[in-house]
Amino acid sequence: MAGPLEGVVIADFTQLAQGPVATQILGDLGAEIIKIEPPKGDWMRHFSLRELYLAGESVSFLSFNRNKRSIAVDLKAGAGLEVVKRLVAKADVVIENFRPGVMDRLGLGYETLDQLNPRLVYCASCGFGQTGPYVTRPGQDLLIQSMSGMTVLTGNLDDLPSATIVGIADLTASQLIVYGVCAALFSRERTGKGQRVDVNLYNALLGLTLQEFGNYLNGGGMPERSEHGYPNPYVGAPYGIYSTQDKKYVAIAMNPINKLARLLGVEGMDHISGQNVMEDADAIRDKLAEALLHKTAAEWLEILLAEDIWCAPVYEFADIEKDPQVIENEMIISYEHPKAGTVRAVGTPVKFQGTPGEIRRPAPLLGQHTVEILHEFAGYSDQEINSLLSSHIVFNGEAHGYAT
Repeated sequence: MAGPLEGVVIADFTQLAQGPVATQILGDLGAEIIKIEPPKGDWMRHFSLRELYLAGESVSFLSFNRNKRSIAVDLKAGAGLEVVKRLVAKADVVIENFRPGVMDRLGLGYETLDQLNPRLVYCASCGFGQTGPYVTRPGQDLLIQSMSGMTVLTGNLDDLPSATIVGIADLTASQLIVYGVCAALFSRERTGKGQRVDVNLYNALLGLTLQEFGNYLNGGGMPERSEHGYPNPYVGAPYGIYSTQDKKYVAIAMNPINKLARLLGVEGMDHISGQNVMEDADAIRDKLAEALLHKTAAEWLEILLAEDIWCAPVYEFADIEKDPQVIENEMIISYEHPKAGTVRAVGTPVKFQGTPGEIRRPAPLLGQHTVEILHEFAGYSDQEINSLLSSHIVFNGEAHGYAT
C-alpha cells in the first residue's frame, strides 16, 4: 500500500543533513522526491562518517537519501534553470537549505516560484534565520549546539561544555521541516494557496529547551553542573547513570529514594520519600553508587524492574541491534542498492495502519534518474533531452560511469 503522502511531488534542492533527512522522511511517507543535484552531486556523496564507503558510495549519503530519484543539472546555465522551473511548475513542494539569498541569486527564490506555481509550498531551512545579524554565519550543528545553552549544562562540573554525539540541531530541524511542510499542505487543501515555510537550526534547538530556558526566564537562574556525573543539572538524586559489578551501566530516573535504597540494601534513607532530591544529592548518589557495584547490571535490572523502578540498561550499538523491542518495532531494515549491495539502515519511526510507508527506492546514484524525470515531470521530448545531455546542461548515470 502507498504511504499517506502518495502523489505529493517534492523538488528537493537540499544537501548535507538537515534537508536530506527531512526529504527522506517525506519520501518514506510516500511522497515523490526529485533530488536536484549539481553535476558533482550532493556534498554528502563525498563525505562519510569514519570514511565508510560501500563500493564507493558514502554510507552517510545512503543513510539520508533513500526513496528519492536524482537528476543532475547545471543550475548556473540558462537551459538548466529552465529545466528546474519546468519541474517546479508541476511540484507541490520545494525544499532548500542553502544559505539565505542563494536561491534568489539562482533565480529560484520564493517570489519567483510563487508566480510560477501559486499552489507551491516553499520550505527554506538555514542556520540562524533568513534575516538578522547572523544571517551570513555558517549554520553547523556543533556551532548551533554551543549557542543554544545545551553544551554548558551537559557533563560534569569540571568538564568542558559537551555536545551530543548525534547532530541534534540538524535532526531536530529535519522534523520541523516535515511538520511545517505537512501543515502547509493541509492549509493548501483548504485555501488552494501555497505559502513559504521557514525553519532554522537555532530556533530548532531553542525549541527543545522549553522547560529549562523557561525556568531561567522565570527567575530560576542558571544551574550548576554536578561534580558526580548527573546527566541533567536540573534534577537531583537518584537521577543518573551508575556503574555495576561487571563494568556495565544502569540508568536510574526519578524514583522514591527510600524504596530504591531498600532494594539496593542501603540503610539510613527510610525517611527520604522524595524522588527528585536536590539537598545532599551528591552524598545520596554516592551511597547508591557504592551499593550498585555489588551486583551485575543484569542482576540489578531484574530486581529493580520487578518492583517498577524506573531504570534501564545503558546500551552500545551492538545491544541495540539485538534488542527485542527494536526488532518488534522494525527499526532495522535493509534494501538493495545497485552499487553498494545490501544496505542496512534505521527504519521509519512512525507507523500508519491504513497507509504504511515502505522503502520503494534505494538512495540514488548521481543523475541516475535524470532522463526519466525530464520525461515524466518536465515533459521534455527525447530530442530535447539528448540536446541537454550533449551540451552538459543535465547529466545522467552513463555520463558518470554507470548505467541508468
